[in-house]
Amino acid sequence: MKQSLLWLFASLVLVSCARVGSPIGGTKDSIAPKMVGSNIDSARVGVPRNTKELRIDFDEYIQLKDISKNLIISPPIKYTKIIPSSTGNKYLQVQWKDTLQANTTYNFNFGNSIVDLNESNVLPYFNFAFSTGEKLDDLYISGTIADALGNEKNNEGKEKNLVIGLYQVKDTMNYRQKPYYISKADPDGYFELNYLTPGKYKIVGFDDENSNSIYDIGKENVAFQKEEINLEKSISGLKLKSFPSKKAVKYKEMTISTGGVLMTFDGNPEKVIVKTVGEKPVDYKITHKSKSDSVKIWFDAAKENIGATVSENLKFSYDTGSKQDTVSIFYKKPAKEDMTIANPFSNKLAPETDFRFSSNYIINKIQPENWKLESDSIAQNFTAKISGLDSTQVIIKSNFIIGKKYQLTVPKNTLSSFYNRSSESVRFDFEVSKLEEFGSFAAHIKNVPTQKFWIQMLNEKNEPAYQQYTNQADVKFVNLKPGSYKLRILVDNNENGIWDSSDFSTEVLAEDAYLFKKVGEKEVMSKISIRPMWEINENWDLKLEEQPAN
Repeated sequence: MKQSLLWLFASLVLVSCARVGSPIGGTKDSIAPKMVGSNIDSARVGVPRNTKELRIDFDEYIQLKDISKNLIISPPIKYTKIIPSSTGNKYLQVQWKDTLQANTTYNFNFGNSIVDLNESNVLPYFNFAFSTGEKLDDLYISGTIADALGNEKNNEGKEKNLVIGLYQVKDTMNYRQKPYYISKADPDGYFELNYLTPGKYKIVGFDDENSNSIYDIGKENVAFQKEEINLEKSISGLKLKSFPSKKAVKYKEMTISTGGVLMTFDGNPEKVIVKTVGEKPVDYKITHKSKSDSVKIWFDAAKENIGATVSENLKFSYDTGSKQDTVSIFYKKPAKEDMTIANPFSNKLAPETDFRFSSNYIINKIQPENWKLESDSIAQNFTAKISGLDSTQVIIKSNFIIGKKYQLTVPKNTLSSFYNRSSESVRFDFEVSKLEEFGSFAAHIKNVPTQKFWIQMLNEKNEPAYQQYTNQADVKFVNLKPGSYKLRILVDNNENGIWDSSDFSTEVLAEDAYLFKKVGEKEVMSKISIRPMWEINENWDLKLEEQPAN
């Protein structure tokens, strides 16, 4: 009888040390595999430093799914072998060569990789911890991580692989190493970092796209705090927001493009100075928008006698302020380089809006006095200008009447770029839609930002369909196409006219961002349904997103 009681007590202690990391994101399955033993004794303390494997026994045959993506060991150990690799077994075994650190608690987080062999029932968020010291460290940090811009997929359009890591604070921080403690977030963004020892840490969350458990600066979204965490007691309710991170400016490539060549960079240089190196081209123009990753070099290849029959090696120097170099491209004039115009938008114009068309070239000059706008064969007054936001577009303003059809004729050679003119005469046919085909939306913003901000209505791709740049608490959008939208605010904290992302290398946080979410809804962003002839009104208190951790 005594032996039975002792065995029961030991079993309870053994199982209690295998912690389920996060209850969020999965429900318990009564037929999931159950741990029944381990090669490490039930106390889990005083484990010899020369231990080279962890074996865990289960009550049924198991298999491991995506173990390389799921298994996270904190502090890091480079394991050499893991069983079972493909076929089923009643135990799992992790082997390594490293000597364990003294007085250290190790946590093996298997995520959702352990499933039974027959039905693939998951043992969710399974952790196993042991210590080489006299006690198991039991501090923890829990919280949530969410994409600050409301993106549901990563940069490559795939499911996110959100990871949260703690780095020990040292004189020199090396973020190119794996974090000292690391854990994965569940699909809802909830995370737990368990079995932590007291100390000072920096916390970093990132979308680990390449599953290397290391943050790749500038390539992956990142969440971080400038202040270090002095971990003396457990922390719960921590809220992290991940932002795109600024890439280091680096030359990427040059390619042949319409009207010249295109020089592209990783990162977003504020200013790039480009000059030719050599005899050709003699006459050229450089266009670059501040913080754009591309620089266009325009020239007339035919006039310059460049690459008409044989490729020529063209050389250019660039200066980004932090980097200077000379690069080259083998250039051959494309067979067709005509300047063309088209309407890539819609031939149904929303009421009270302007008509636009675009060109495959930057538009340098227009001759609207030679154009003709008609409705019912009657000439209409209009004005035309090159768009200040996009110089490949022309904006046509007129007293457009709802329900009317219009024809705009643009003869050839009446638009010009630096070294080319429109090659064909084009007629645009469009009509002005009726008011009853559209809806409207109004928002009253509480605790409005001090600086100006963009308020954006996002489409299904999380791209701005409509936006305004304002500092007003009451904002209204009219003549909206029916559909489902989300609402976002990006604050221009430094008022430079550009929303600036974070810079992890210099610990500069991104400018503020807010996502609209109705109280009580589980989604990261609430959807706003626009219907014809309806006006939707919402109140939005930005302070509700600023709840501190407990």
